[in-house]
Parts: sequence; structure tokens; C-alpha cells
Amino acid sequence: MKYVLIILLFFPLWLNAQVNLDGTIDTGDKFANAKLESNESPEVIAKRLEWWSEARFGMFIHWGLYAQDGCFWKGKDGRSEHMMRNLQIPISDYEKIADEFKPTCFNADEWVKVAKDAGMKYMVLTSKHHDGFAMFNSPSNNYNILTSTPWKRDPVKELTEACKKQGLKFGVYYSLGRDWHDPDCNSVKGWRSNVWDFPEEEKKDFSKYFERKVKPQITELITQYHPAIIWFDTPELITKEESTELLSLIHELDPTCIVNQRVGNKLGDYAVREQKIPAGGEPRPWETCMTLNGAWGYHKTDNNWKSADSLVHSLVDIASKGGNFLLNVGPTGKGIIPQTSVNRLKEVGEWLNVNGEAVYGTSSSPFGKLAWGRCTKKVGEDDETLYLSVFYWPKNGKLQLDFPVEIIRACLLSDTDKELKTETNQSGVSITIPIQAPNEIATVVKLVVKPL
Repeated sequence: MKYVLIILLFFPLWLNAQVNLDGTIDTGDKFANAKLESNESPEVIAKRLEWWSEARFGMFIHWGLYAQDGCFWKGKDGRSEHMMRNLQIPISDYEKIADEFKPTCFNADEWVKVAKDAGMKYMVLTSKHHDGFAMFNSPSNNYNILTSTPWKRDPVKELTEACKKQGLKFGVYYSLGRDWHDPDCNSVKGWRSNVWDFPEEEKKDFSKYFERKVKPQITELITQYHPAIIWFDTPELITKEESTELLSLIHELDPTCIVNQRVGNKLGDYAVREQKIPAGGEPRPWETCMTLNGAWGYHKTDNNWKSADSLVHSLVDIASKGGNFLLNVGPTGKGIIPQTSVNRLKEVGEWLNVNGEAVYGTSSSPFGKLAWGRCTKKVGEDDETLYLSVFYWPKNGKLQLDFPVEIIRACLLSDTDKELKTETNQSGVSITIPIQAPNEIATVVKLVVKPL
């Protein structure tokens, strides 16, 4: 009995985390780790991904009705943006949150400036999360921010315009296989769908939801806002035929629109890793999405903030493996990005102002994980450039490279006018560096070398 009580006590937390036995996060994508398939040529996909592959760093934004009281409802802690399911809030009660949702402090230009000052090159906003509420003008479904709230503004439209003005790409997230507002949206595991309002899971018909809501709203998002990315989440029970149809619909409307792997069934332009960075590189385009603190949506008691060091190291680690970093913020119900988020992102931006050359437009390292940091690369016509981001600065004033490389020129990225002395030894190459690290977060040594 004691063990049963312990299990019951921690079951809700386990349910919210959705962590598999192997430690990976259950995203509702049964092909999450499978090789992507496509009828398009690699050249067509690479062309569509060209700007994205150069960008390396973007802002994810989880914002919806759950932010109104910081993931709390009637004094109860909903634990995350999954608040509606975690507390099993009836649709009739959850809809009432929209009656009070009036984010008067929202300013699209300010949000985009925060991202731009952080060195981010694109932005992805939750246009519809699992609660089924559309944060955009959706003529096909009245459960949306213009018709259901007193605010009556369209943040997707305003952010699209602000991103265009400030030179960032804009994309939209769309919860594909989970919609707790729709009576026909079921899931692989019944507890992930709305079984408190619609308990008869076996009578639900995903195809009806797909035709009634998904296709019309995706059409609206593309024709009204022309997003650069459709970032799908939780494909769940979508069939191969439906995933193919949805992808065809998107590319008929806009052939340049990028689609992530969570369109389902091994389709999409790039793979996604959630809250984790793979140990090695990936042979395909990929992206890590990660929270800046604990939850994706704004939670008013969540102060588990990642440090600037951690964020920069994650960004460089991901770039050194050929990936992109989509870092999330959760704005408040008033439409404010929390100040701690802004401060952390500003620190990352300050580092990138000096060292962005080591991240943007780089390719993966030929050397893998290094004890003192990470390496990224750019290939020129007659030479190659290696960027050595040193996280752990040697105390002896020598940076040892234990791999074969013929150096043409070495310098600090923060002081390119001053050459660093290099010396070949039995192990490889030694570079004389300052005794003190010029940047405590990470200092970049730039090496121009003969082609490897």
C-alpha cells in the first residue's frame, strides 16, 4: 500500500513530463528518431532550408490562455502550458479564461527587438497549442483570439509585420495531433487527449478533426501570414496519407515554406530534438528546441533559469554538430516577456555581437567533442576557417590541438589584428594564448588553415 501511495503521489508529475524509459521525451511522434523520407530531391530541400541553415539561432514563443494566471487556475497549479489537461479543466470553464485575456502590454516590435538583440535570426510563435485556442484570426473556427477575447487583436499578424520590419524570419507552431477543444481529436495514448469532456475515445475520428480544423487553419495561416516555417507538434494518430496531403497543401500554397518532422510519418524538411542535444552530429538538418527555464509557457513560480554560460555553450555545441538552436520564452498574460528572460538573452546577444562569426553560417566540426570546448567550420575557395570556442581556458597559456592541421593564420575573434603564435609538436599544434580568458563565457580562437 505504501508503494501504491507513492506512485499515486508522483503520477501527475510523471504524466506532465512524458518521459520515456530511455530518457527521451514523448512527443507523440512514433517516427521521431527515424530517417526522414521525401519525394523531393535533396537539392530542393537544401534550397528551401538555405536561410535556415545559415541562421543557427531562433526564438520559440509559447503563449496562450494558460499564461493568463501563470499556469494557475482557480488557485490550483496547472504545472505547465498543459494546464487544461493536468487539471482536467472542462471546456466550458477553460473558455472563460478567454473572457479575461487582454494582454494590453503586448508589443510586437519589442518582442522582435528582444530576439534581434539576442542574435536570433528567426521566431516561431504558438498559433494553436494543445488547448485548441487559435492565437490568430481563424475564420474557419470561432475559438480564436479575435472572436473570443476582449482584446480582439491578431498577434500573429503583428509579429509577422514586426519581423519583416526588423529583418527576422517568422514562423508558426501548430499542435497537430492534440487538440483538447475538439471532440474528434484522439491520441496514441488516451490520457493525452480530452477524456474528461469526451470520454469515449474509441468513437473519436481523427480524420474529421483533420478535415474540419487542421486543413482550414493551415490554409489560413499560410494565405494570411505567409510564414517561413510551419512548426508542427505531436503528430500522434495522423496517417501517412494525411501527413502527405498536409505537406502537399502547404507546398502548393507556398513552395518555400519549411516544415519540421512533426508533420508526421517520417516526412518534413528537418528533424527535431526536444530539450536535449544529441551526443554526435546528425547526417540530416536538425534543430534542438529548449526552454530558457522549466516550462514552455509562462509559469509564475518557475525561476529555474538557465545561465548565459549554459545558453552560449548549448548554442555553440549545437552549431558544432550542424544543428539549429530554438530557444523558448514564455510571455505573461499581459504580453510581457519576463525580465530574466530578456536579461539572459541580452547576455547571449552580447557574446554573439563579438563572436557570431563562429556560429552563423558554419558547418559541423570535423573533430567532434573537444575537452576544452567546441569547433565550428567554414569552407573557403582555397582554405578553411576553424572557430575554436574555448569554454575551459587553459591555465598555462597554451591551447593544444591534438589533431593534424596546417595553420595559415591564428588570432582571437575578438582581436583579429593580433596574430597568435603557433607551434607544431608531436601531438599536433600548440597555440600561445593570453593567460586570462578575454571572455569568461567562451573565447573564440580563429584559425585559417589549409583544406583538411
